[in-house]
Amino acid sequence: MGILGISLLVIFVIACIFLVLMVIIQDSDSDSLGGVFAGGSGSAFGSRSTNVVVRFTYVLGAIFFVCAFSLALINKSSLGNVEKAAAQTQAKNSGATEWWNAKPQSSAPSSLQGSVNPPAAPAPAPSTGTK
Repeated sequence: MGILGISLLVIFVIACIFLVLMVIIQDSDSDSLGGVFAGGSGSAFGSRSTNVVVRFTYVLGAIFFVCAFSLALINKSSLGNVEKAAAQTQAKNSGATEWWNAKPQSSAPSSLQGSVNPPAAPAPAPSTGTK
């Protein structure tokens, strides 16, 4: 994926986390977490804190969409069509079978395969001796 893709992914994850937190903080009423910043003129961002929170959420939303579309363009397959790529891969591996239909292969060399004896029959069960 490269350094650009990894850095975009890190920015994307950080933007997602902050975007969720900013949406939780926002509220027009003072009865939820948004009231912490918009309570009065002595709050952390002043009396216009609602505008700051909303603008920061807009910026985070823009970063989210730019990173999402950039990651989609970077990670786009060269074929562009997933079904077409799967068909080409299947055609290339046409000799391969599914693992549940495949016959087991012996790990013994071909010179020893004919001389391998079958396993012995199990021993008879001991009698209980009841008379």
